[in-house]
Amino acid sequence: MCANIVVAEDDAKQAELVRRYLEHEGHAVTVVEDGRTALETVRHLEPDLVVLDVMMPGADGLDVVRVLRAERREVPVLMLTARSAEDDLLLGLDLGADDYMTKPFSPRELTARVRTLLRRNRRGPDPAPATVLAPAPASEPEVGPDDEVLTVGVLRVDPLRHEVSVAGMPVECTPGEFRLLAAMAAEPGRVFTRARLLGELHGFDKYISGRTVDVHVMNLRKKIERVPRRPARLITVFGVGYKLTDPAKNVRHAAS
Repeated sequence: MCANIVVAEDDAKQAELVRRYLEHEGHAVTVVEDGRTALETVRHLEPDLVVLDVMMPGADGLDVVRVLRAERREVPVLMLTARSAEDDLLLGLDLGADDYMTKPFSPRELTARVRTLLRRNRRGPDPAPATVLAPAPASEPEVGPDDEVLTVGVLRVDPLRHEVSVAGMPVECTPGEFRLLAAMAAEPGRVFTRARLLGELHGFDKYISGRTVDVHVMNLRKKIERVPRRPARLITVFGVGYKLTDPAKNVRHAAS
C-alpha cells in the first residue's frame, strides 16, 4: 500500500529517521519543518496521511490539526509528541487527530500505525443506507448459543478472535476501544455511565480519565457510524453516558 505522506518535524534527525522507514515501506515522503509549511503542503499535495509533530515553530501541531479539520480536510493525522501529560495527548484527538505516539517511539511501531490508518482510510465509503438499515434477523442482538459473537444489527463483535465488523466490513480497534464496544454490545440498549466504562478500560489504557472514555467513543464513531457527527449506533445519553443500539430497529420503532 504505497501512499503520499507529509512528515512535519523540526528535529532533522527525527525527521530523517521517519522518512527512511516510511520510504522503506514504499511510501513517497515529503518532509517539512514547521506548522505553516505543513498546512501549505497539505493543501497543495492533498496527501494520504500526515505525520505531525506537536512542538514546531510557526504553528504547532495542534494548531495544524485544528485548521485542517476546520477546512473539512479528512486526511488521517498521526501525531508525534514528547509530552506525557494526559490532557496534551487527548487534546490532539479531541481536535481531530486519528492517532498519536509519544517520543521516544519505535520506528517499526510507527510504520505499523501508518499502515493501520491507511487501511482504515482506504476501505471506501460506508455501506449504502439500504444495506445498513436492513432488518436484522429475529435473534439479534444476542450472544449465540454456540459461540460468543455479539451482534447488534449489522455490527458484530467477536471477543474470542478480537474482531469487529459492520455489515461484513472489518473494523480495526485499539484494545481500549474493543473493550468498550464489547461491553456495550453484550447489553445493547443499556445506558453505560462513564464510570462503568472507565472500569472496562482498567489495565488497557495507560492514560485514563472521564475524557479518555469520550475520546474512545469519538474514535469508535469514526469507525462504526455512517455519519460520525450524527451517530445512529453509538448514542450519547446526555448527563449519563452512552448506549449501543441497532439503527434499523430505531427506524422501525420511529415508524410504528
